[in-house]
Amino acid sequence: MAAIVGIGSVEAGSANAASFGRFYVSGCGMPATPVDMWTRWGNYKTVIALDGLRATGDVSGWRHETNIQRIANTGVNVVEPVGGLASFYTDWNAASPRSKVRYRYRWTCRLNTIIRELDARGLAVGPRAKYAMMGISMGGNAAMIFGAYHRTRISHIFSMSGFLNPSAPTMRTAVRLALIDAGLAAGVGPFSADAMWGPPWDARWIDNDSVAQLQRMRGMRIRVGAASGLWGPHDTDAVGSVKGTPLEVISLAQTRTFEAAAAIQGIRITTDYPVFGTHQWGYWQDMLWNAKNRGFFR
Repeated sequence: MAAIVGIGSVEAGSANAASFGRFYVSGCGMPATPVDMWTRWGNYKTVIALDGLRATGDVSGWRHETNIQRIANTGVNVVEPVGGLASFYTDWNAASPRSKVRYRYRWTCRLNTIIRELDARGLAVGPRAKYAMMGISMGGNAAMIFGAYHRTRISHIFSMSGFLNPSAPTMRTAVRLALIDAGLAAGVGPFSADAMWGPPWDARWIDNDSVAQLQRMRGMRIRVGAASGLWGPHDTDAVGSVKGTPLEVISLAQTRTFEAAAAIQGIRITTDYPVFGTHQWGYWQDMLWNAKNRGFFR
């Protein structure tokens, strides 16, 4: 069940401005998820925007850190599921045993439920009645994988600074450490990568690897982007920039790996590689608008 909590104009005084609404989706064995959306009649596409590793339960990082809602005034409805801390937006094997989050993450199930609710609200716009899905960092690979396995509902997939080859040997360790750190930083205790996709040799790591699942994406609208790691105009927070530099360098290498694999397999993609940029929201906002202005969501 889902219910609209509130709806109103984003830009007061503008008769053609997008409207804001929030509804809640329950089920899948998880607490209810808030979903924020900015919609306008006549828009040609709806994009579902996934958050990063440290997603919070009040609002999406997209809403808190960017001006993404403005693209709803220029043709693209925006939908933001709220929450998903360290979840990789996937169905986990089990609840993480040492975490205070006592339920099993089932985000694949939850995203499918959200899509059904969007369908009921007439947001499957466009000639194919399919959605776009994009994400940053953790959400980048998640968007690609969800789209790959749900082609009947998703036509466009876009990763910004995503970690697209998580089954690579060093990445399995990196993901394990990231889940521990994210849980501890959020005060809910460490999350376990084994509870997510099993031990490092489990096939689920391959199943959730965008490079390994490229063939499933053939024929979709695919876009990937990552910056260089060099500091640029959005690096106004020294601490965040220092932390963001190595993360962006890793995501750039992973994105380049994805691009090379797509070229070898003859799969068409578009890319965005800014000369400057670290693992921070300002650069993802720029990537979003660059994609929008280049017609990616058409």
